[in-house]
Amino acid sequence: MASDNLAASDLFEKPLIMTVLRNALLLVSVFATLSACGGTQEEPPPPPVRPVKLFTVEGAGGEALRRFPGAISASQRAELSFRVNGTLQKILVKEGDRVKKDQVLARLDPTDYKIRVSDRQATFDKASKNFARAKELIQDGTISQSDYDRVEANFRTSEAALKLANQELAYTELRAPFTGAIGRREVDNFEEVQAKQAIFQLQNVDQLDVAIDLSENLVRSIRRAEQAGSVSESQASRVVESYASFEGKEGDKFPLTIKEVSTKADPQTQTFRVTFTMPQPKDFAVLPGMTANVFLDLSQVISTDTAKWVPISAVVADSELDARVWVLDDKTMTVTERAVKIGRMSGGNIEVSSGLVGGEEIVSVGAAYLAEGMQVSRMILTEQAEPRADDPS
Repeated sequence: MASDNLAASDLFEKPLIMTVLRNALLLVSVFATLSACGGTQEEPPPPPVRPVKLFTVEGAGGEALRRFPGAISASQRAELSFRVNGTLQKILVKEGDRVKKDQVLARLDPTDYKIRVSDRQATFDKASKNFARAKELIQDGTISQSDYDRVEANFRTSEAALKLANQELAYTELRAPFTGAIGRREVDNFEEVQAKQAIFQLQNVDQLDVAIDLSENLVRSIRRAEQAGSVSESQASRVVESYASFEGKEGDKFPLTIKEVSTKADPQTQTFRVTFTMPQPKDFAVLPGMTANVFLDLSQVISTDTAKWVPISAVVADSELDARVWVLDDKTMTVTERAVKIGRMSGGNIEVSSGLVGGEEIVSVGAAYLAEGMQVSRMILTEQAEPRADDPS
């Protein structure tokens, strides 16, 4: 009887134990799954960094000394060519040679032109003798006045033709119009050349031109000072002190003199070409086509109290339609909104009468898609700011 009770007990306890074990395994599986899910949970992505194009506001006191890239060219340069057609007989100079004024650089074959001179000389001699006899005959009344006039006209015509033939013969020699250096030779010996075809590029490298491009803001400041009488043409170089430096000679300053200022902006860049002159340095050679760094001291023509001019795209409006610009903190590369007052527009720029002191970097492309404290990066020159999918319209 006892054995029967034990068997019955075993029959009831075994399913219970199996159920408990099954439930325990199920709980372990659930906890393992939850633990695995928690371990693979990703961190939220960092806020996006928007590339923007920046513009430096003119007029900061600490920015009075500005640096600009300059292009070197010869102050005096000319493209030399013959004034008559012919076969190139002799080239007398090489590229890089120094030449003096009126030095013969090349010659054409003069044979045809000498023959023409001989022909015109014979015609002139005959006309000259006829004219001399006509002078005697007109005094005696032997010939009429009309015959005398005809003989005189023939003489004058033959005289002019002879002068022209001699001049064309002289043009078979190409001479240097000024002292300089041969920058480039365009032809070779024995070529058939045409009148006005380029033969040499002649440059006077004793005096050099250095050209830079200035923004509308700077040119306007200089012009305003001129109109006020504080800057004249003769004083311009003293008021706007300038000097050049060259690679390998960064410690040396080469004074510049203002030569000319363009009054028409480049249609692509909206900048104005300013040309300076300088003598050729004595201790090293500077050649046309080289580059230089041009430094301008603009402290006497830029005032921090004057209005600033910024690109129109840099100014945006808030919900109250008040003008705002985004100012960059270059240490954190974040932007901050700043209220400004705007005025006139000129070309692609707009006047800011207050809110900017000068020297700030403001966003000029991409300003419409920024928020307070947003991180930005400097846009490379070929990159454009485009709206993102999540930007407000």
